[in-house]
Amino acid sequence: MRATVMYRAGDVRLEEVPDPQLQTGRDAIVRVVAACVCGSDLWGYRGIAPTDRPRRMGHEFVGIVESAGADVARVQVGDFVIGAFYDCDYTCEVCRSGFSSSCLELGWYDGCQAELVRVPHADGSLAVVPADRLSDELVPHLLTLSDVFGTGHHAAHVAHVGEGSQVAVVGDGAVGLSAILAAHRLGASRIVAMSRNPQRQQLAREFGATDIVEQRGAEGAAVVKELFHGIGPDAVLEAVGTAESMEQAVRSVRPGGVIGYVGVPHGGPELPLRPLFSNNTVLAGGVAPVRNYIDDLLPDVLSGAVEPGRVFDLELPLGEIAEAYRAMDERRAIKVLVRP
Repeated sequence: MRATVMYRAGDVRLEEVPDPQLQTGRDAIVRVVAACVCGSDLWGYRGIAPTDRPRRMGHEFVGIVESAGADVARVQVGDFVIGAFYDCDYTCEVCRSGFSSSCLELGWYDGCQAELVRVPHADGSLAVVPADRLSDELVPHLLTLSDVFGTGHHAAHVAHVGEGSQVAVVGDGAVGLSAILAAHRLGASRIVAMSRNPQRQQLAREFGATDIVEQRGAEGAAVVKELFHGIGPDAVLEAVGTAESMEQAVRSVRPGGVIGYVGVPHGGPELPLRPLFSNNTVLAGGVAPVRNYIDDLLPDVLSGAVEPGRVFDLELPLGEIAEAYRAMDERRAIKVLVRP
């Protein structure tokens, strides 16, 4: 089969690799219908994270179950499935408490930007989509449940966003835009998108943003606070993961407010404990347990009540995976969907 391999910064290739095989009785082989490039995939591409050996790429996918182990009970050959971006058993105490992304048997796939992927815990990691609700137009929206929309939802959920909440979102990438959509879905009455990009500003408004703030740093925080009577919003959703983005969130949130952070830390961000302590700021977040959220989010995706797949503004065949990475790296695309 064909699969994406990163060799070093800026060097992504599509190569022939052996087909995955069933191994444990609990696993399944899924033929990928659609995958995508994630912002975190760019860390190695940009040299932020070291790549000391060739490695397979990709962690988000939807597809059709091609074969399943003898002990797989819930998933059947022929099912269309959404794969959570991590592998979990979905039965351990941690999974059942709502945090499957910290599963006691947590694992990762051997690259999903490929034609086939082996899922070690098929009954846990895969969510089945009803066959009578499927359409090709739904594929991009379903794919966001593998990671990006569930991650944006996690930021809003842990920040206790609900009816009438006032929210600001730091980050205008796919996760930040998904957080805006999630906050709107949960009933937020005012949502500030912090963005300088006109295309992303437009999608943010269509997803539910009521205000746009282009400024950054202390100036940006001052503008945000002024929009909320000089004290800031109830919640700030941080969707970048840098020291600058976390500082922006801390500066912007009201005393006693909540920061929901889902931007994977990189670049050495350190928590400013004194301001957090002084303002009674609640900090909540981490690796989004998207598998726990799929059952809640899927009905609204199937009904068309939300269209999170609009974050995919470029679609390419898997054979053009190198261009998919370039488009993301150069910010010519918000998020790229690839089809084998």
